[in-house]
Amino acid sequence: MAGSVSVKVCGINDPASLHAAVAGGARRVGFVFYPPSPRALSLGAAAALASRVPAGIDRVAVLVDVDDDTLAQILARVPLEALQLHGRETPERVAGIRARTGLEAIKAVPVAGAADIAAARAFLGAADRMLFDGKAPKGAGLGLPGGNGLAFDWRRMARAAWPGPWILSGGLDPGNLAEAVAASGARAVDVSSGVEDRPGVKSPAKIRAFLAAAAEAGAPGGGPGDIREATGR
Repeated sequence: MAGSVSVKVCGINDPASLHAAVAGGARRVGFVFYPPSPRALSLGAAAALASRVPAGIDRVAVLVDVDDDTLAQILARVPLEALQLHGRETPERVAGIRARTGLEAIKAVPVAGAADIAAARAFLGAADRMLFDGKAPKGAGLGLPGGNGLAFDWRRMARAAWPGPWILSGGLDPGNLAEAVAASGARAVDVSSGVEDRPGVKSPAKIRAFLAAAAEAGAPGGGPGDIREATGR
């Protein structure tokens, strides 16, 4: 996948979607530990899926304002490389979780305008990388911290010239990925609802199409450059 855009397929909750993500070249797979989400997994189900992920693909726990006891229970059962924090965590909380676990910390930030991106600078040094997602207005989306299928103005990321590693999320699908990459300058993207048939039900065919679109978007002349710049690997 050299030259392609790095992809995290989030909300993986069944073997077929995991296989499609792995076979298609996903760099990361996300497991949701937030009970209100239609993509949420039990510890047993997450552990079983995580055990099937081959080396070289990061397993990411998606968490919302998780407490220390719950985090410890997850880490005791599920092998992980990264934690994606999707709640109202402060920079101090993010840094503390990162130091305590030794895992990569990804802080998700909902974006409606330039002020949201600017405010995220408080997390520089606390999180290893940021994930910029579309902010859901009241009454819109699924009423969840993420995975609502809502985009923001991707050009804001290009204008912001974010100084550290970051991931673009929110409203991405196989049909608009190339436009999103070109407009934002993203070298890493996150997809969940955009590869589903309905909330919580992943489509292996859509996952394959998204990963193919990512490979095309990152090809010479097709969009951003080498994946290694985004992942640090």
